[in-house]
Amino acid sequence: MQSPVCLIDNDVDGKLYVKESALQILQKIEQPVVVVAVVGLYRTGKSYLMNRLAGQQTGFELGSTIESKTKGIWMWCVPHPTKAGTTLVLLDTEGLGDVDKGDSKHDTKIFCLAVLLSSTLVNNSQGTIDNKAIEELQYVTELTEYIKVKSSDDEDDIEFVKFFPSFIWVVRDFTLEQKIKGKSVTEDQYLEFALKLKSGNSRPVKEFNLPRECIRNYFPSRKCFTFPFPTTSEKVSRLESLDSADLSSEFLEVTDRFCKFIFDKSEIKKLKDGYIVTGRVLCQLVKTYVDTISSGQVPFLENAVLTVSVIENEAAVKEGLQVYQSGMEKLKDSFPLELRDVCAEHQRLSSIATQTFMGRSFKDKMNKLFDGYLHQNEEASKKRCENLLTTLSAPMTEKLKKGFYAIAGGYVLFSQDLEDIVKKYKTQANKGVKAEDTLEEFLKQKSVDSNAILQADKKLTETERKIMGERLLHPTTEHEQKQRQLEEKMEAERKSNEERMRQMKEKMDEEIKLQREEAERAMDSKLREQAALLEKGFNEKADRMTKDIEDFKRKNKEAEKKILLMKQLPVYFVIVV
Repeated sequence: MQSPVCLIDNDVDGKLYVKESALQILQKIEQPVVVVAVVGLYRTGKSYLMNRLAGQQTGFELGSTIESKTKGIWMWCVPHPTKAGTTLVLLDTEGLGDVDKGDSKHDTKIFCLAVLLSSTLVNNSQGTIDNKAIEELQYVTELTEYIKVKSSDDEDDIEFVKFFPSFIWVVRDFTLEQKIKGKSVTEDQYLEFALKLKSGNSRPVKEFNLPRECIRNYFPSRKCFTFPFPTTSEKVSRLESLDSADLSSEFLEVTDRFCKFIFDKSEIKKLKDGYIVTGRVLCQLVKTYVDTISSGQVPFLENAVLTVSVIENEAAVKEGLQVYQSGMEKLKDSFPLELRDVCAEHQRLSSIATQTFMGRSFKDKMNKLFDGYLHQNEEASKKRCENLLTTLSAPMTEKLKKGFYAIAGGYVLFSQDLEDIVKKYKTQANKGVKAEDTLEEFLKQKSVDSNAILQADKKLTETERKIMGERLLHPTTEHEQKQRQLEEKMEAERKSNEERMRQMKEKMDEEIKLQREEAERAMDSKLREQAALLEKGFNEKADRMTKDIEDFKRKNKEAEKKILLMKQLPVYFVIVV
């Protein structure tokens, strides 16, 4: 993308909707995405930071008046500067707190969408992180009203940690000394000090603590950058057109550190259990979340994940079947083939396709395709064999027309010619699986002519008739042929099932690994938060967290047991589940 495009806009009634042109861009991105969204009050310089992350001087509109320039959410997709094979998706959101907005909940919806879609959320503010700045971030206290993890009521803050992005607080035009009680502190220490809780249970204390508790609970990974004034006040309005020489060296230094941190530390967007989000998946998430929020409903994160997984599974089924079908279509050029050759290619392509998607519908559809190709191979074999027999028996057909065999000894001549046809037929290669069946049908047809000739031939002895008759009607029995074909097909499917089971178990091992890592991250964040509460004397809050942590451990053990149990089930049952 050469420039940003509008991803989420407002209609004339102020209702949010997704721009189809932006979705088409996301739909084409097969790479994993790192999604960085910036939120904050309008006219605080959010767009400048996003332009710098895009490696450009201009792009997102900065504006130079008190009017908010960005409306809705704008998107810019660029190659990630440091992560090969990854796309960096930048989301510049509409400025919060614009007095021109009629819907009092509009800002909250924009903030929630930024949280839901990003892997890193940047909160941009000016001045200092004081109580006013935190109160202006009131939207964080309303997150649970607009976002639910699941439809049941048994959720807690640990569940949100699995879904929510990392959090960066950017303070612009910072002029204070970075000191606490006379001691110099880092930017991160300054943020943690600002988020410090007060003791007590009075209403003012609870109101003071609420936004801080929400930030601490929902965003365990936190970072802070304090930016000095970029330039003189008269030049600030022209920030995007200024050269580096016109900007303060301190401002440029923090900007570079900020960009480097985003590039190096911002993670690929993931869903529950470590599911990696590509541009195509992000496209589905945008549609799901915007449609849900615009309809006045609350998006359930697990439902959104389920919706995306269904869509992705359908796409995976289609992709897997395309791999299988294109391979089998190429094989058709070589039809007819022996059954073992068709089964071998089926097994090879089945293994490749299974790597794309493993599921019941996939297995059923592929087997139906396999049966179809077997049928086409049989038809090709039958057609080739019929043509071959027609060609080989053409002289006999001509003799029959001319009455060549209607003489004494004609049965012997007919039988010799027929035996010669059978010998030549059997020496022909590439007849395929219907070779014996087609020959048997041919001989049955010729037996009508044979019987007529035999009746006319009075000189043929009873012994000769018996010998010729046995020689004529001695092909491989139909039962033996079909039994052999069934055994070959069953053997091919057995090997395919074994390969599917192996891949399924590998996938489950990976799921357990990702689930454990996700649980460990969430647990570590909660244990750190609990330790901080104990250190500050908030024993009651820390005790309440103990129960939440134990419940979280129990749920993760149950989820892991389910996956381990599924590993022991037969492959077909696992795929159905």
